[in-house]
Amino acid sequence: MKHSAIVTLLAFIASLLSLKASDELAAFPAAEKGMVRHVLRLPKKDDEAAFKIELIAGKTVMVDAANRYFFGGKIEDQNIEGWGYVCYRISELGPMAGTLMAADPAAPKEDRFVALGGEPYLVRYNSRLPLVVYVPEGVIVRYRVWSASPETMAIDAE
Repeated sequence: MKHSAIVTLLAFIASLLSLKASDELAAFPAAEKGMVRHVLRLPKKDDEAAFKIELIAGKTVMVDAANRYFFGGKIEDQNIEGWGYVCYRISELGPMAGTLMAADPAAPKEDRFVALGGEPYLVRYNSRLPLVVYVPEGVIVRYRVWSASPETMAIDAE
């Protein structure tokens, strides 16, 4: 009796693991109307604590070359109820703003990727789960990998 209960339990655990592997996005709901779900699967690294992911969201727009531009808005983290996982959401891209350098009106405008303003939005590097970002349609999501040097330096006491 004990042996069959253990076998049944092991079979159940194996089925859960295979289900997780087959549908890693089951915890993350489909995008709502007017939104798009972006999924990033990161490669495994030896020391993932030494890495961060910077999420960068924006649009490609026609602008002059003389000014720096950015969009208002923010990336928010959101817990997935019942799973304990986190996804990231931009509810809306705010208005575009920029510096006010005088640009030659005859100069041609150029297509340029304009991102959200503010500090870089860094999240933990985790290759075991997909990184899921929900954004309004038309918003582009990019990322950059940040890494820490293995070297540490002492701070002198005064």
